[in-house]
Amino acid sequence: MATKIRLARHGHKDYAVYYVVVADSRAPRDGKYIEKLGTYNPNTNPATININFDRALYWLETGAQPTLTAGRILSYEGVLLKKHLNGGVKKGALTVEQAQAKFDAWKTAKAAKIAAKVSGLADAAKKAAVAAAENEVAVKNAKAEAVAAKKAALAAAAAEAAAAKAAEEAAATEAPAEAAE
Repeated sequence: MATKIRLARHGHKDYAVYYVVVADSRAPRDGKYIEKLGTYNPNTNPATININFDRALYWLETGAQPTLTAGRILSYEGVLLKKHLNGGVKKGALTVEQAQAKFDAWKTAKAAKIAAKVSGLADAAKKAAVAAAENEVAVKNAKAEAVAAKKAALAAAAAEAAAAKAAEEAAATEAPAEAAE
């Protein structure tokens, strides 16, 4: 029986979550599978991947072929590297200790890279929040200046209108006084 390691879609509309499964190559995508190896959630940043490392390695060594996406996920988790190193051990090119040392060094570097990405995302989010707050303050200040300018213009217009009315009243009181003389 030809087996494949592939993704089976779960979740709901616009929020796909995948199971990493071993299935007969003739089975439908979301159909019957032999074994569930883990989950993959692409909705988080970075994507959340939970894989049963030993079982995935077992199935690869048994002959299961990963699909492109499943292969990338297994490579990201180091399963394909471990399979490669185990092949070197079987051929006599490496000892078990050398292979384990190489794998541990890769795993440490990978963990550091992921931690750097997560901290970079957190820093970017903080910078974006600070920039948004500064932008909001600038917009608020501009709006306050516009309102103050409008109020000043209205006050000046009201003062001018009051002065004009006072001048009219003064002219009106002077006109009857001149007529009486």
